[in-house]
Amino acid sequence: MNNLIVPVITIDGPSGAGKGTVSQILSEKLGWNLLDSGSLYRIVAYAILKNHINLDDQVCIEQLIKSIDITYNVTESSTEVLLDDKNITNYLRDEKIGETASVIAANEIVRGYLIQKQKDFAKPPGLIADGRDMGTVIFPNALLKIFLDASPEERARRRTKQLQDKGLDVNIDEILANIIDRDQRDRNRSISPLVPADNAIVIDSTNLSINDVVSYILESYALLRK
Repeated sequence: MNNLIVPVITIDGPSGAGKGTVSQILSEKLGWNLLDSGSLYRIVAYAILKNHINLDDQVCIEQLIKSIDITYNVTESSTEVLLDDKNITNYLRDEKIGETASVIAANEIVRGYLIQKQKDFAKPPGLIADGRDMGTVIFPNALLKIFLDASPEERARRRTKQLQDKGLDVNIDEILANIIDRDQRDRNRSISPLVPADNAIVIDSTNLSINDVVSYILESYALLRK
């Protein structure tokens, strides 16, 4: 089936807004495929860091991209990302990798390499696409576009709790500073900046539960089907 007629719901927004959790639940409830686009950027970031490549070295980055093999195993509820046939999904949530992924997301070479890989996720019966430019660049004709936001302070609180629950010793002030810095970088980059699509529904999740957000999106989807 042509991916243009596969229903797609895009979930865009900044780090810590709840995109990943919301997208996972939507994927499970609808029985649709799930794309965590950030994982693809993180795996490139992982490869760059592993090979000790300077982020300003365009030649080496291009050579690296041409030499690595990124594949993915997609089920109805999860996405495994593989680098040269090695599953490194569990290593991709490191803060350093996240910061590096945000930087290379503005790299035209990297973006060009990953665009088609992301589009290939659109397969029956449907796709939940979680990212930062899903509705503006990757799936501009998506059935439903959501832009999920929250205050930097709330996002820092959520991220701190998430890391503490994993037994990590973290500083909320440092996490907040990183979030603000990443927001500025993502929103102000010249290539595919983080902005809501023109026809996106913007949801501020600062004072909403995950279930509230999921219910609202499912209701919006149901209205489109009538």
